[in-house]
Amino acid sequence: MLLLLALVCAAPVIASYLMYYVFKPAGGTSSYGALIEPQRPIPAQLVVTDESGQRLPFKSLEGKWLMVIVNGSDCDEQCATRLYFMRQVRALQSGERERVVNVWLRTDDKPVSDVLKTAYPQPDTRMLVADEKAIAAWLPAGDGTKLTDHIFLVDPNGNLMMRFPKNPDPKKINADVAKLLKWSRIG
Repeated sequence: MLLLLALVCAAPVIASYLMYYVFKPAGGTSSYGALIEPQRPIPAQLVVTDESGQRLPFKSLEGKWLMVIVNGSDCDEQCATRLYFMRQVRALQSGERERVVNVWLRTDDKPVSDVLKTAYPQPDTRMLVADEKAIAAWLPAGDGTKLTDHIFLVDPNGNLMMRFPKNPDPKKINADVAKLLKWSRIG
């Protein structure tokens, strides 16, 4: 009877040992976006032209969470969809939305259509012009994708931290951003 009692008490310890060391559970991630490692700070030489035509370092936007897309000024359907997702994710943050800024890094200085300017007004969405080569040196494209396929997330310290997949699910992006805003007090 004593042996049976000892075996029942030791069973959970033995089972946990076997599950951890013998069967090797597969670790996962709780984020939808791909974490960027190692950290990639905003390059000091990345200079952008803002909506009024003034040149400023992109680093000057540090201090807020930045959701970034890259595209030419001729925003196609995929670009418009990503802008829409970014606007919706920002709006869903309710009281925390002021901590997030949407950034459209345009790779040319052609004028943006009035429809897009009206749909995505400043300061909620910044439409900045930057050199495509400088952007490509900083932002990594995923395997088999282009730079223009992704939404990127930059933390308030100026480090690129996450890349969302091509054709993203806005609910999952919202979950990631909400979690980051909840647990991070910076920005």
